[in-house]
Amino acid sequence: MEPLRVLELYSGIGGMHYALKESSVPAEVVAAVDVNTTANEIYKHNFPNTPLLPKTIEGMTLHDFDKLNFDVILMSPPCQPFTRIGLQGDVADPRTKSFLYILELLPRLSKRPCFILLENVKGFETSAARDALLKTLRECDYSFQEFLISPTSLGIPNSRLRYFLIAKRPPGSFSFPTSIMEGFPMCESPDSLAVPHNNPTSSECEREKSGTIIFKLETEQELGRKRIQDSRETVRRLQDFLQEDKEDMDQYLLPPKTLLRYALLMDVVQPSCRRSVCFTKGYGHYVEGTGSVLQSCVDVELETVFKNLELLSEEDKLKQLLQLKLRYFTPREIANLMGFPADFTFPKHISVKQQYRVLGNSLNIHVVSHLIRLLRVLYE
Repeated sequence: MEPLRVLELYSGIGGMHYALKESSVPAEVVAAVDVNTTANEIYKHNFPNTPLLPKTIEGMTLHDFDKLNFDVILMSPPCQPFTRIGLQGDVADPRTKSFLYILELLPRLSKRPCFILLENVKGFETSAARDALLKTLRECDYSFQEFLISPTSLGIPNSRLRYFLIAKRPPGSFSFPTSIMEGFPMCESPDSLAVPHNNPTSSECEREKSGTIIFKLETEQELGRKRIQDSRETVRRLQDFLQEDKEDMDQYLLPPKTLLRYALLMDVVQPSCRRSVCFTKGYGHYVEGTGSVLQSCVDVELETVFKNLELLSEEDKLKQLLQLKLRYFTPREIANLMGFPADFTFPKHISVKQQYRVLGNSLNIHVVSHLIRLLRVLYE
């Protein structure tokens, strides 16, 4: 069997490339395309032999694409136009321009790809960009299936609900329902693609706003939801993803100013927890809504520290909070949760802030790998 020729668009730090390697599908990345200078440095550091095109997609001509003679497109277009916390500019956002250009070129390619895999944020599924995508796929005779999947479906203790689409050209078509699936399909394959059906719905990523506040500005419903997540034995504990090397961990401790200002808003987890919230590109720089923080000192009761905290003086409040030794997850730990292998590294000159930023823009490799393996079953 000839290896599939893969074009990796919006290649970032190589999440799609790593997912392809993990899937064991016979394939070669014939080109990766991205304009982000930092991401490109990291990609080249880890994949020195892959042709990397540091240019805009709309700067490539139809002839440029045809010359690559690819069988597969893997892509993760900019998500900012579709995020719930953004302006949701959709197709009017300039960052969507390159994606619309791809849709314009697809019907005109001399050889259309056999397979397409796309990843984006939850919210893309209700966008005009997604409508344009489906219209183009139908016009080009692709069958497709859409998913909303979080890594918790694979036993990974990190909520990162994302939209995925896989598409294929004839012969054959998908046997799944055409509506958006939440989680993976239960199916038989040589690689046992079936996974536990503890898939999250969108409610897992939404905060419950009503109910009685217990402590730390959390409601009874929120605490109940977290207890349920921590009781899922099909999900691994965070401790499996933490760095064993404890050197230089002090640099990740939350500074006193941050503790005093944001303590009540942070999602605090312990190594024994089976959950963490989605890490974004602002992690380590902004606190609220960018990812969980880790309680390093587990001998101290979290509830004891936070109960009546607002009644204390600033000095006593800080003394209480410092007992927990709250720290940020390191970039390596976030990379572990996102499925990056041990041999994935950053060039030495890439700052911690830059590392957080590119990881927050990346994807979960294990999830994408499973979807690529679904395509392999169809390919064979």
